[in-house]
Amino acid sequence: YCVEFRTESLSQHCALERRPHARWMQYLREGHTVCVACQPPAMSAATRRCSGDGHNAHGDKILHWEAIGNSQCQGTWKKIRQLENCSCPLVHSFIFT
Repeated sequence: YCVEFRTESLSQHCALERRPHARWMQYLREGHTVCVACQPPAMSAATRRCSGDGHNAHGDKILHWEAIGNSQCQGTWKKIRQLENCSCPLVHSFIFT
């Protein structure tokens, strides 16, 4: 499944990322909608959920995220909705880890 979030805030360290494999961090923006896929091995076999997917979060609950590979690139987002059939666009798409 996938979860759509609206980015509320992010640290300035995301925009400063220059390593080739991590340049995607430069494109994160406050107010943008991002789509995050929950796939194995991040998915728990017992619950069939990914940690941090905001399962019980609705409305104004602010959730925290952190980029893999640059712990200084972090921020907050709000869950918009969960999609059982993933149709994330190629841009602004991520995977839970």
